[in-house]
Amino acid sequence: MTTGYRIGVDLGGTKIEASAIDRGGGMAVRHRVPTPAGDYAGTIAAVVALVRRIEDQLGPLLPVGVGIPGTLAAATGLVKNANSTWLIDRPLGLDLAAALGREVRLANDANCFALSEASDGAAAGCRNVFGVILGTGVGGGVVVDGRIVVGANAIAGEWGHNPLPWPRPDELPGPDCYCGRKGCIETFLSGPGLAADHRRHGGQDLDGRRIVARAAAGDHQCETTMQRYAGRLARALASVINILDPDAIVLGGGLSGIAGLYREVPRRWGEFVFSDAVVTRLLPPRHGDSSGVRGAAWLWLPEAAAG
Repeated sequence: MTTGYRIGVDLGGTKIEASAIDRGGGMAVRHRVPTPAGDYAGTIAAVVALVRRIEDQLGPLLPVGVGIPGTLAAATGLVKNANSTWLIDRPLGLDLAAALGREVRLANDANCFALSEASDGAAAGCRNVFGVILGTGVGGGVVVDGRIVVGANAIAGEWGHNPLPWPRPDELPGPDCYCGRKGCIETFLSGPGLAADHRRHGGQDLDGRRIVARAAAGDHQCETTMQRYAGRLARALASVINILDPDAIVLGGGLSGIAGLYREVPRRWGEFVFSDAVVTRLLPPRHGDSSGVRGAAWLWLPEAAAG
């Protein structure tokens, strides 16, 4: 098997992206296609086609890692907890390995993000890193000493489906979550959650991107929405710090580009962290939306084997 390059695949709900990463972290090629939503066989075929396209350029039988919007059940190896529901209860790893004729390593997409930023990204050199996804959903991944922490139930880092900590009276019982519960962190801190909160407080029907832009332009109502968002993110991350005590937290996903969060959230989280001082750093991602494919490729680093 050729080892000069590793292929990373980011299997998302709307797009599938693949890239080849060299030993030094350089990105050689990068391709993307729309995800065949609802079509399991079509999804496998799309991943295979992207891998073959890269191998036509760089050579055959490259190591392949895939970041998925879910995780693999420890007992069965079947996909679970995927918001791309057509993957659920499918042996995706086995089917991709059969289609490609080699072992394929799979990991949760938030774990891939965390691994990328811990390996050669914003948190390079840190021993204990928590990677956060703030996008259509809310996810997280834990990397300790360069290794993904998967956990006994394969759910390490899934903070988005804990309840929002230290809730205010007007935050109870909280919005409905697709998981069947109310008030999950995801219902407040995802992009759709931000938009829904703005509407609940009398705001216009705006998506998260427009709320952020209008807040930056001085719109008072949008500014107030963003203040609520920063406070909730501070509380939610404080609970992570109280458990993991990470050296760094790196934000990813569409909402990670809100510059004010990196100032405002650390200013607020000290009230809730069980320590007289908080040295954990909150960092923007170094690799941005490339971290998914980079982290998937880094699944083939010897030190990245999941634990």
